[in-house]
Amino acid sequence: MKLKDRVAIVTGASSGIGRGIALEFAKEGAKVVVADLQEKPKRGKYYDRDLATPTVTAIEELGAEGLFVQTDVAREDEVRNLVDRTVARFGKLEIVVNNAGINVPGTSETMPVADWDRVLSVNLRALFLTSKFAIPHLRAAHYGRMIHIASVHFRGGSSGPPYAASKAAVVNLARDTALEVGRDGITVNVICPGFIETPIQDYMTPAEIEAARQRTVMPRFGLPRDIGRAAVFLASDDAEWITGASLVVDGGYIAAI
Repeated sequence: MKLKDRVAIVTGASSGIGRGIALEFAKEGAKVVVADLQEKPKRGKYYDRDLATPTVTAIEELGAEGLFVQTDVAREDEVRNLVDRTVARFGKLEIVVNNAGINVPGTSETMPVADWDRVLSVNLRALFLTSKFAIPHLRAAHYGRMIHIASVHFRGGSSGPPYAASKAAVVNLARDTALEVGRDGITVNVICPGFIETPIQDYMTPAEIEAARQRTVMPRFGLPRDIGRAAVFLASDDAEWITGASLVVDGGYIAAI
């Protein structure tokens, strides 16, 4: 097992990509803390329409240990509590996956300022908060892996002004943090998914989904486990000399010039 007895936090892990990462970590022997606003999985109108089993239950069914901590990742006090409860339960913290993210469609003219602020708070500010409180524990564990989940939209626009902007910022934040903690043996990397079948796609129309299907080179859309396997690699000993990097996992979505 690549992550046997490692202790990991995965934010936004009740559903979607975060759930996929948490389950792949559990299969590799990790103890996984699921951080989310709600424990109940989200059901989408296109994907995961019948999902009902909480992530921690699914983790335990795999024979691993899990813990749910209700967390609004944009709130400083709740992120501090998340880290504190993790260390209190498992005695250490070694892996942090910043997956929680939201999108509010709109334009620069129509979007309320409050929506812009909320997207940036969840998609970017939260990563600063988890880094702030987790890094001392990663350093103490002598095994630190931090993974941010961005998007193929880090390379260009689409999906609304705060989403693309936040995902581009995530990539550069990871580079900056990698420089900050590299001497401590802590790695900081980014995964940039393409279209993944999760409830976050509910805002899209069937025509937009078909357009994404046509642009994706591989013969299927991505699944949460595809991002989960990439995260396992970056969290493992196999990636101990990779830091400040961005791994695109998109089925060829952005391969065309």
